Amino acid sequence: MKIFCGSSHPTLGEEVSQQVGLRPGYEDITLGRYERTVFSNENIFVKLAESARGRDVYLIQTMSSPIHENIMEMLIMIDALKRDSAWRINLVVPYLAYSRSDKKDQPR
Repeated sequence: MKIFCGSSHPTLGEEVSQQVGLRPGYEDITLGRYERTVFSNENIFVKLAESARGRDVYLIQTMSSPIHENIMEMLIMIDALKRDSAWRINLVVPYLAYSRSDKKDQPR
């Protein structure tokens, strides 16, 4: 198992990996490393610094401000993990932006 954390809240990822690592049988779980590059046209590029091939991966990403940049980073990280042949990708999103916008709160 491997844990990766997006740039929206790196402290959360560190705390989660430390807490999981304290449980018996999970001592070898560490926070996965990756390189994130933002180009001048604001495109995001993610390169994994360690292999996720055949592993069960947990990706932690909050949707705090800047929302659209964090959503794109999450999707690009999912793509990078798929291309690296991760066995299963589990997404952990403590705060999901726009999740309440689908409810009708005003008359037509």
